[in-house]
Amino acid sequence: MNEFLPVYNGILSLVEDWEPKLQGLTNEVISQRKNSQNRNIKQIVGHMIDSASNNIHRTVHMQYGSNPLEFPNYATNGNNDRWIAIQNYQSEDWDVLINLWKYLNLHIVHVFKNADANKLDNSWRCAENETVTLRECITDYLRHLLLHLNEIEELIEKKE
Repeated sequence: MNEFLPVYNGILSLVEDWEPKLQGLTNEVISQRKNSQNRNIKQIVGHMIDSASNNIHRTVHMQYGSNPLEFPNYATNGNNDRWIAIQNYQSEDWDVLINLWKYLNLHIVHVFKNADANKLDNSWRCAENETVTLRECITDYLRHLLLHLNEIEELIEKKE
């Protein structure tokens, strides 16, 4: 679907640019520097892994499930921090995290490209009185990815 070409290309470009940048970071930089949410770079990458995984599942469910889809919002009420803590991204091997992030993002592009154009207006109930369409989920993913990569960039540049 050409409508999402900028999203696909944007994700692929970010993966290509950021994989070597992430690989080049020292343990001190990925583990010690914290953002305003008290997350270090390993935890931010873990959150992006969770986001990609949840968005893949949401995209698939929105194409065959109820409309609007009833699917848990892992980010509600601080649950995304619980996900980070429960999975203990802080102690995960950095190369594993980078590869999970990379390959989930490559796969999400594949999933988005294969979304049924007839289902783009299907929606997901993301909050009590709020729904988001599949089209909006696809379009917004790149913005969310950039938000967290910009947080990482700020932490890389941060002088302690």
